[in-house]
Amino acid sequence: MKKGRIIKGIAGFYYVSVSGSGIYECKAKGIFRKQNIKPLVGDHVVMEPISEEEKTGNIVDVLPRKNALIRPTVANVDQAVVIFALTSPKPNLNLLDRFLVTMEQQQIPSVICMNKMDLASAEEMDRIREAYLPTGYPLFFFSALTNEGIEPIRRQLSGKVSTVAGPSGVGKSTLINLLAPHAQMETGEISQKVQRGRHTTRHSELIRIEEDTFIFDTPGFTSLTVEADMPDLLFPEFAPFRGDCRFRGCSHRNEPGCAVKTAVQDGRISRSRYENYLRICQEMSEKKKY
Repeated sequence: MKKGRIIKGIAGFYYVSVSGSGIYECKAKGIFRKQNIKPLVGDHVVMEPISEEEKTGNIVDVLPRKNALIRPTVANVDQAVVIFALTSPKPNLNLLDRFLVTMEQQQIPSVICMNKMDLASAEEMDRIREAYLPTGYPLFFFSALTNEGIEPIRRQLSGKVSTVAGPSGVGKSTLINLLAPHAQMETGEISQKVQRGRHTTRHSELIRIEEDTFIFDTPGFTSLTVEADMPDLLFPEFAPFRGDCRFRGCSHRNEPGCAVKTAVQDGRISRSRYENYLRICQEMSEKKKY
């Protein structure tokens, strides 16, 4: 028996990386179906080798998970790297906030990375700083074209398992390639075995950056639905002000004496963040009517 981590799953096969032994092509034991357990990319597993020469085996146990996301289906995530462009296209801050709120719901820490700093003006960068520094999320500016700002991001990722999130065309894959230029070589071994899956829908894959540092390359987040009894808890910059509201249980929407609204007026909370909070609250209220 050997312990390893699933780095890719496709067409019923799971590719398990075992330290010091390489990558094994595995099937999951039938007992998992009976127990309604589906192994996920990122899972720590116990596998039983069938052939050391051909590097094949069976997964016999899935070890306890730290967490799991459904769309994309990945497990044991330490942090989410939310990537947007500063310009070309201009960032949709409502969408950015929805990614951040989605991670807050999952209790997964977020990191904000803004690409194309080589094309952005000082005013565009200041706008992002003013909106997101009060949140406490680590904020990085970088250029995938010039490599500027890559090393601070690498240090933020060090020793962690990260997943990337963000809209198309903002440089997610380019950043992964910059962080792990060796990735294509390491995944080549899988590609040789999985030629039948090359032209199917792209699947989640766990890529090693350094010995203890990994990043998920995923098809993307298909669900950004917010479901929370107290959505204000999903906005961390509200925390210092909640206790000063006149009414207990203040929703920070229409109540008088709201300390959060005062903080927005004083510039201590980003107005765009607050307006996106109101949009989310409105959407949740409308859903409850049906």
